[in-house]
Amino acid sequence: MLIKISMPKAVIALSIILAGVFLNGRLFASEVAQETIIYNISPVGQSEYQDFGLVDYGGRKVNLVVFKTQAVGFKDTEKIYSSPDDYLPLRVERDVSMWLHQEYITEEYFPLENRMSITKFEGGRKTEEHFYKADRPINNAILIPFSLRKIPDLKIGWTYDIRLPAEFKVKLAGIEDVTVPAGKFKAYHFTSTPPKFEIWISYDRLKIPVKIKGLGAFSYTMAMKKHILKKER
Repeated sequence: MLIKISMPKAVIALSIILAGVFLNGRLFASEVAQETIIYNISPVGQSEYQDFGLVDYGGRKVNLVVFKTQAVGFKDTEKIYSSPDDYLPLRVERDVSMWLHQEYITEEYFPLENRMSITKFEGGRKTEEHFYKADRPINNAILIPFSLRKIPDLKIGWTYDIRLPAEFKVKLAGIEDVTVPAGKFKAYHFTSTPPKFEIWISYDRLKIPVKIKGLGAFSYTMAMKKHILKKER
């Protein structure tokens, strides 16, 4: 059973739809992303996914992803640390700017205990703190499309249960052609129950998330504009 403790619905919606975080210049001054994917967001905006691969975090090697979103009056950058084995999140740091209002948000995940906490800071002062507990590890919305790339031997009808922290069932509904600014792709088409999102991942060895669609009151579509892989020396 999921236990929810006073989490504003607006924060949940914003986390699922336009996630993002604070870029430490010292960290990225010399690092180059191993993979970069740029998306157009409809109705308006752009996002950028950067995978920096394995980094040191608390004495262990974890994966680092940075996801940046920009729309009218809105900027959000998210630094996501996750387990390299299963893409389960460990820590998220966000820097959110909405018009003249700024917030810094941290998310701490405890996969072995099926729980997470969210803390919000404004002007360097902690203003809110919320806690969740579920019956399975809690996923991160941004990582879901990219974690699906790790699944081998995908078959139509395959399903996967996730927590965001609300419960969803992801299903591989079919394989179809999809057209985005980067071109036309044959893609795996994933849907969710309840119907909250749809995901298209290229039907090739790279399995690139080429299109992501959010449903409901805050509808949006992310369509891949450009894909860049770091060249090995």
